[in-house]
Formats: sequence, C-alpha cells, structure tokens
Amino acid sequence: MIVFDLACESGHVFEAWFGSSGDYEDQRGRGLLMCPLCGSEKVDKAVMAPRVGAKSNQREERPNRLPVPVNVPPLPDVPVPMAGGTPDPKTIKKMIRALAEAQSRMLESSDYVGDRFADEARAIHHGESEQRPIHGEATIDQARSLAEDGIEVAPLPFPVLPRDSVN
Repeated sequence: MIVFDLACESGHVFEAWFGSSGDYEDQRGRGLLMCPLCGSEKVDKAVMAPRVGAKSNQREERPNRLPVPVNVPPLPDVPVPMAGGTPDPKTIKKMIRALAEAQSRMLESSDYVGDRFADEARAIHHGESEQRPIHGEATIDQARSLAEDGIEVAPLPFPVLPRDSVN
C-alpha cells in the first residue's frame, strides 16, 4: 500500500491509500477520486514532505491493526467538522484513520467475492444465496443497476486487497 496526500480544487488536503502508484493513476484517469470534504472530483496529489522517522523518544505508540478482531470496540472519539469550517490536517488524519479502522473491522466479517459482486448481491437479494455481508468489485453501471433494483450498495472509501494477496 502507498499513501498519498491529495488536494481538491478548493484546497482541502486529505490522505488516500492505494495499492500502488499505478492504482492512483488508474483511479484518477477513470474519475474515481473525490474530495471527502466537499465532493469535488478535481483532485490531484498534494505537495508531500518525505516521511522521516521520529526520534525514539518522540515516537507515537501505534498498535498493529492487522488482523482486526471481529468483536469490534466502539469507534474512537473523533471530532466531526461543522458545516462551513474545515478541520485542521491533524483532525482530518484522525478522521481518516478512524474510517480506515472501521472499514477494516467491517471487512473482517465480510466475504470477498471479487468481480462476482453484482451477481452475488443479486442472488442474496433474491434469496438464492446465503444472506451475509459481501464486498468485491463492480462497475459503475453494475452498481447503478443494483441500486435501481432496490439492492443497497455503497463504495468502500479505501482500496481493498484480496485476503490471499496480503503477505
């Protein structure tokens, strides 16, 4: 995974995770990037400072989050920005981290169905397959078709690697 700071035309800066630099370029080329604060689709890489490790006496303790247990504790207390104001970058990063952790916890109890997502969601909806949470890939047209048929779908905020591809 690679992390980029991205910025929209309104100047909002946010962090996004990608499988590779090529994944970023692909998603940007297909118009899949969007500012989580204002919804703008005009998003580019922001100027980033290289990550330099903190001194050993200044490091923030961070527990390893993989794998995440299925019994999920409540989300951390993260302030939510009010309309008309932009939170500071530190708050935005806390919010993104909390969202990423929530997605990770949800995926732990969800079946990855890959490019069969639309077919499997339809089969579950019609009672032809076991009722369970699933995630995978679908085209925009497939997602629209599912929504038009009353099947609830939502994009995940962060890219997902199949479980068998993570080392």
